[in-house]
Amino acid sequence: MTKFENQYINGEWVQGSSSKTLTNVNPYSQETLFTMHSASEEDLDKAYHAAQEAYQDWSTKQPGEIQAVLLKAVSIMKNRKEEIVEWLMKEAGSSRIKAEIETGAATQITQEAASFPFRMSGSILPSEFPGKENRVYRSPKGVIGVIGPWNFPFHLSMRSVAPAIAAGNTVVLKPASDTVVTAGALIADIFEEAGLPKGVLNVTAGRGSEIGDAFVEHPVPRVISFTGSTEVGSHIASLAGKHVKETALELGGNNAFVVLEDADVDQAVSSAIFGKFLHQGQICMSVNRFLIHDSIYDSFVEKFTARVKELAYGDPFDEGTIVGPLIKAEQTERIQEDIKKSVEMGAVLHYGGEAEGTKMQPAVLTEVTQDMPIASEEIFGPAAPLIRFHDEEEALQLANGTPYGLSGAVHSTDIHRASQFARRMETGMVHVNDQTVNDEAHVAFGGEKASGIGRFGGAWALDKFTTEQWVSIQTGKREYPF
Repeated sequence: MTKFENQYINGEWVQGSSSKTLTNVNPYSQETLFTMHSASEEDLDKAYHAAQEAYQDWSTKQPGEIQAVLLKAVSIMKNRKEEIVEWLMKEAGSSRIKAEIETGAATQITQEAASFPFRMSGSILPSEFPGKENRVYRSPKGVIGVIGPWNFPFHLSMRSVAPAIAAGNTVVLKPASDTVVTAGALIADIFEEAGLPKGVLNVTAGRGSEIGDAFVEHPVPRVISFTGSTEVGSHIASLAGKHVKETALELGGNNAFVVLEDADVDQAVSSAIFGKFLHQGQICMSVNRFLIHDSIYDSFVEKFTARVKELAYGDPFDEGTIVGPLIKAEQTERIQEDIKKSVEMGAVLHYGGEAEGTKMQPAVLTEVTQDMPIASEEIFGPAAPLIRFHDEEEALQLANGTPYGLSGAVHSTDIHRASQFARRMETGMVHVNDQTVNDEAHVAFGGEKASGIGRFGGAWALDKFTTEQWVSIQTGKREYPF
């Protein structure tokens, strides 16, 4: 048994006490990597209380001490890059390209977080009352509960863990059941090597059906950070609201990639290929709908399909593979059903779409309309629906015509026009003459509408994981009306 088959609680690698088990499976080969005992509610309680106890000391550390741990973690991640990449390939089905992008993004967010201890600034404000000074102090919030996803497990877990720890909080991390190593245990191992004191980070791996609600409702955590589906996020928000807990939610998307008639079609196609097929489209930011002006629709379809045909798909360990496996065969079956129903409604399966198990050939669907399942639902797979529009207002109506608002893209050779269009899109992030999958450690990341609450990245993450206290100082005698 390796340490990664255990829970990490109060600085110790311990076997989960639940009678239930988690089986870690390679999504491409279906090889069992290992089977572990799940965390029980008792384990979860121990983890939260360990974090609560560790908070008393960690929150009072000098900024340089905290920063040193974060910088050491960055160094370890760089030294162990190949190990991280290989775990992402075998546990999450990542292609090497995607795994390297993800590892780099996680390293950058940790590097950015390392600056937080020296950015815990407050302020001094004037007062209307004589002899009074208003001080505003910034401090950590306490214990943070983080629920990590399976699609970009290492980066999206680290995106909350590193900033939370850097701001002086302590953390209990629940990784996705399909990626218990890359969303959890590996992160704990890196911070343990970096010298993080025991209890500051704890990892409890267990199924949501067994400990999910308890993870949110436990009285210790002050904030619950979750990345995942809108359906689960809504449930978490409901539970958290009942207990007056704050949430940071990054949820689903139905992201529009808009190509106006004056766009550079070749550039748009290159952007589209990356934005759709990185990690098989299993990214919340992936392009979900391609909205193409009618005058260039046929040209775009021809060039886009030619590029799709070049994409190697299959085993992520094969050199040159771009499109690896889906996380589960059920995902493939769901996408196949959406394609079938959409074709029955009038869409054309222009290319690809063959599937076996978790392996799916990239698919291109033309003559799609917004009401078809392949466009109205979040795909989370390697299928590209292409929709026609006739003018800019129709494109905007289509782009905004979903409950989601995470990411978007618009292509035009007129930058001012594209920027104005972007400003009218009801989405948290829009990229002009680029694709929808962008994430920079120092920039605000998050969605609108059903795509989430709050922002990650840079100063926005620091705000999320800290609180402010107003302390007023009355230095002279104050006169009162009674």
